[in-house]
Amino acid sequence: MSVKIRLRRMGRKNTPFYRVVATDSRSGTSGRFLESLGWYDPVRADANFALKLDRVDYWKDNGAEFSDTVKSLVRKARKGEGLAPATPEPVVEESPAPAVTEAPVEPAPVEADAAEASESDTEAKQES
Repeated sequence: MSVKIRLRRMGRKNTPFYRVVATDSRSGTSGRFLESLGWYDPVRADANFALKLDRVDYWKDNGAEFSDTVKSLVRKARKGEGLAPATPEPVVEESPAPAVTEAPVEPAPVEADAAEASESDTEAKQES
């Protein structure tokens, strides 16, 4: 089995993007593959590809052959040109601190309210 590292076309019509895959040379360009090694998006202007260089080196050491485009991408990745981060950083939106509209109101003592209520109840009973 001869292993090739090449691009696998994906995406919609007229908006292609590619996955860099290690595949058997006999399978088609959109067929089975052994391992996904990265991606390449020719439509993006900056940071348009990412590769797992350790896995690329593994396959190269085991006799895999690169396609011309993948060879170019690996060369650029080793120089650090146009390389996207391996894992995108999560976008953290900072929420503003809650606005304090009024000063906090201190609650009245509960015992005083209970005492006043009981006095008014007893007065009402005595009047009737």
